[in-house]
Amino acid sequence: MATRQKLMRAVRVFEFGGPEVLKLQSDIVVPIPKDHQVLIKVHACGVNPVETYIRSGTYSIKPLLPYTPGSDVAGVIEAVGDNACAFKKGDRVFTSSTISGGYAEYALAADHTVYKLPEKLDFKQGAAIGIPYFTACRALIHSARVKAGESVLVHGASGGVGLAACQIARAYGLKVLGTAGTEEGQKIVLQNGAHEVFNHREVNYIDKIKKYVGEKGIDVIIEMLANVNLSKDLSLLSHGGRVIVVGNRGTIEINPRDTMAKESSIIGVTLFSSTKEEFQQYAAALQAGMEIGWLKPVIGSQYPLEKVAEAHKDIIHGSGATGKMILLL
Repeated sequence: MATRQKLMRAVRVFEFGGPEVLKLQSDIVVPIPKDHQVLIKVHACGVNPVETYIRSGTYSIKPLLPYTPGSDVAGVIEAVGDNACAFKKGDRVFTSSTISGGYAEYALAADHTVYKLPEKLDFKQGAAIGIPYFTACRALIHSARVKAGESVLVHGASGGVGLAACQIARAYGLKVLGTAGTEEGQKIVLQNGAHEVFNHREVNYIDKIKKYVGEKGIDVIIEMLANVNLSKDLSLLSHGGRVIVVGNRGTIEINPRDTMAKESSIIGVTLFSSTKEEFQQYAAALQAGMEIGWLKPVIGSQYPLEKVAEAHKDIIHGSGATGKMILLL
């Protein structure tokens, strides 16, 4: 008699579209780890804006249907494939990517995308590291090539990537400014590395930033909503300043002349372009942050797996992010 396959609950997408295409199923076969793979019993999974773009079919990467979304899980190693010798059953871990999808009770991941989760961080915090912290690392270290003593404005600092950028920038010796759209958001930004925070819902907030930084301008801007802010960003930059575009949801008209006198740059960033070696570099920086204590993910809204469609609606249409959105399993 064949051994009965173990089943799990997982979210499946059978067609691209709105949040309603996310279907929770309870008869999905638990995957078995192959060479250099591990199986993780998922305790929490981060929700990222990019997962909504992929689900809608508008993103440059289109997975084969059906698929399970989600890359940032935290949990416990359930099983280890051949040659995945860095891990053993029972290890607490988090991931920066999964093979089988993270919105599920179990997730398969390649061993080089799995990292030990220190005891001082819980599973919710572990699920908040992946895309936000690795993206913030890539934006600051690889794309902006920040140097200690430079100034950075995190434009939209109260969400997952924004708070990660504030913590990393502060640890690397930068002068950190942030913006948020709510009072609670502003408070959290100040508690997580920013020296000064501005309300981007105020009409004259750009003037306030200009007054605060003076003639020199800002060296680096980490931009979460380029289709709204890019033109303003160019007016804020220092000579040789750079805008790093992390998030964008549409088009915007800019005057290229604004880049000329200052010899400034607009640089796009996507985590998925990182090489294996770059991921290892970011992981080493983040591991140090966990050990020293400056890497402290802030958890925002939490949803059970049944409410995944609501989570996808809220991450795009919510009234100002505060912390990292998490699915709990």
